[in-house]
Amino acid sequence: MIDTSRFGPWAVVAGGSEGVGAAFADELARAGMNLVLIARTPGPLDETAAKARAHGVQVRTLALDLLAADAVAQIRTATSDLEVGLLIFNAGANSYGHEFVTGDLDGFRRVITLNIDRQLELAQHFGAPMKQRGRGGIVLLGSLAGYLGSEQQSVYAAAKAFSRVFAEGLWIELEPYGVHVVELVLGVTRTPAMQRAGLNLDLPGMLVAEPADVAREGLEHLTDGPVWVAGGNYEAARKRSGFPRADLVRSAARALRKLMNRP
Repeated sequence: MIDTSRFGPWAVVAGGSEGVGAAFADELARAGMNLVLIARTPGPLDETAAKARAHGVQVRTLALDLLAADAVAQIRTATSDLEVGLLIFNAGANSYGHEFVTGDLDGFRRVITLNIDRQLELAQHFGAPMKQRGRGGIVLLGSLAGYLGSEQQSVYAAAKAFSRVFAEGLWIELEPYGVHVVELVLGVTRTPAMQRAGLNLDLPGMLVAEPADVAREGLEHLTDGPVWVAGGNYEAARKRSGFPRADLVRSAARALRKLMNRP
């Protein structure tokens, strides 16, 4: 159970409408944490907010596309009167998967904006007052995809690699001030987004995590930064960090084709 006196009284969950984000909202609400939930689609966002309010906490919602030019300004306005002690950035996604040389550069830039720019902007905005108060936490959702290059998602994988290294730097900067930073690295997780993408999650030997388990593990290890690999994927992350790189990248590509039902 998370310590609300250390990481509260308000938490901001970017990408808080379904899947892992909704699971974080439920865990935090059960612990008595007030919430600001940000997501693009109002319906699922409102449903998650209603479930959280049932635990007796205050919940604000912001139906917002983080790619909007004024997205961060809207978030600043919506939270200006709150003491935010926890930021969970769960909004990163591969919004445009394509072979790079034949792809649309604006599509790739949107992947960078969502996964890097917005993460940096929100971490700085909420992290600065946490440093001043001498307490707080930042959870950045990472991915095993960030451990090696991958076809059709080269920019997304690179963005996730950036996120992990950024989290390590932010962790060492803020740790002396009592602010905890962790990148929570996910493997394959049974989220609505994964299911909508039509991924083959029933492959033999496939390790598939559930959102509630991932969120609970992330909160339990919030103080174990700078990186925590969730869902039993530590060994996979370790192997993906090794050499020779060519063999690792080819092997991962074969596994990804099976997962995505591609030849």
